[in-house]
Amino acid sequence: MPTNASKTTVDRHYDLVIIGTGSGNSIPGPEFDDRSIAIIEKGPFGGTCLNAGCIPSKMYVHTADTALDIVESGRLGLQATVDSVDWPGIVNRIFENRVDPIAAAGEEYRRGPQSPNIDVYDQHAVFVGERTLRTGQGAQQRTISGDQVVIAAGSRPFIPDAITASGVRYHTNEDIMRLPQLPKSLVIIGGGYIAMEFAHVFEALGTDVTIIARSTLLRNLDDDLHHRFNTVAADRFDVRSGRTTIGADQTDRGITVRLDDGSSATGEVLLVATGRIPNGDLLDLPAGGIEMTNDGRIKVDEYGRSTSAAGIWALGDVSSPYMLKHVANAEMRAVRHNLLNPDNLQGMPHDHVPAATFSHPQIATVGMTESQARDHGHKVTVKVQDYGDVAYGWALEDTTGICKLIADQDTGKLLGAHYMGPQASTLIQQMITVLAFDLDVREFAAKQYWIHPALPEVTENALLGLTFRS
Repeated sequence: MPTNASKTTVDRHYDLVIIGTGSGNSIPGPEFDDRSIAIIEKGPFGGTCLNAGCIPSKMYVHTADTALDIVESGRLGLQATVDSVDWPGIVNRIFENRVDPIAAAGEEYRRGPQSPNIDVYDQHAVFVGERTLRTGQGAQQRTISGDQVVIAAGSRPFIPDAITASGVRYHTNEDIMRLPQLPKSLVIIGGGYIAMEFAHVFEALGTDVTIIARSTLLRNLDDDLHHRFNTVAADRFDVRSGRTTIGADQTDRGITVRLDDGSSATGEVLLVATGRIPNGDLLDLPAGGIEMTNDGRIKVDEYGRSTSAAGIWALGDVSSPYMLKHVANAEMRAVRHNLLNPDNLQGMPHDHVPAATFSHPQIATVGMTESQARDHGHKVTVKVQDYGDVAYGWALEDTTGICKLIADQDTGKLLGAHYMGPQASTLIQQMITVLAFDLDVREFAAKQYWIHPALPEVTENALLGLTFRS
């Protein structure tokens, strides 16, 4: 029992308490059947990824990709149009037919006879002492404690003060996909991956999209991809780069956003996509002796343990330097191992983390940009390979896609890989393998077959285009 149990009345003590049912819900498996477990989740099971993030948004992206392919099919000698968009039907297909039943089934499983050692708490949780939390079940408030507590509470959208103070109706990723009707116009504040994916979705389905970005779009990309993407985006959207939102007003035309240069942008709907905040600040962490970093994450060591509170673990957006679902899943596997094997701890897996943006064109990256590689003192060799210079690129009539590889001239080791174009998130997987297994790219291209004329020839040609000292 916690040392402060005499000061707080504890209704139930557990071997393990888990806060959050995104990646955290994957911890309890057969190995934990002999442990008493509490799972705390105030929202739908599955976390952001299932309910309002990666999964439903990519279902929308695929729909948008299909619509855009039809609209742009003239370059292939076809005459085709999208005659109508059944937005309510799309929403129902994605949420009522797929996402919502999965979330409900996850909760039912944890509450049901299949999980006899698990109790579910559905009120918000806050720490009231060492490994002790106030939460509840239904209308009943409960105080529980645990030998071990895993915080996997995720993150939430960041809303600029100018928008909060304005009082206008705005949307975030948490509700924009459930709009009752497809808007005729949309203003998006933000220039990151969430903003770019939704800009693609709505524009492809017929909405006029205006983007307001404080700097440029996807500004952390390698320079070659960054410049090309911003050029392509400017042809599709009304992009207001280098602008700051200073206020917003509700009008009979929708929402008018006022900018720092005196201009404005009006849309029927406003989407705020200006980043995300770890949810640790909502848990009253100081009461549990849990420290946070300066940027708001729970402070953990290399194994995922709180640096200030014994028995506390954290994973995913609430603590990780990478707000990515595949990282949260990998961290969950490490924490699960560490809970089961306290004498043989695994480090948090943060090497060679890839990321993809499902915009149009699609983008995927892993490793260093060219400027980062040079800043780290590497003597680099670089190859930028156009999709349009390989046979399948001809089939696609692609004019903007590129693969950029960066390697060390002396060692032959890959330093970074960056793709922009069709299937980027799939094509990059081979380069993730190269980094993960520390392979020499001087041999990688020649020692395997590359199916002709498939799109991976983009990667093959990029590899063969790198030059080395020996």
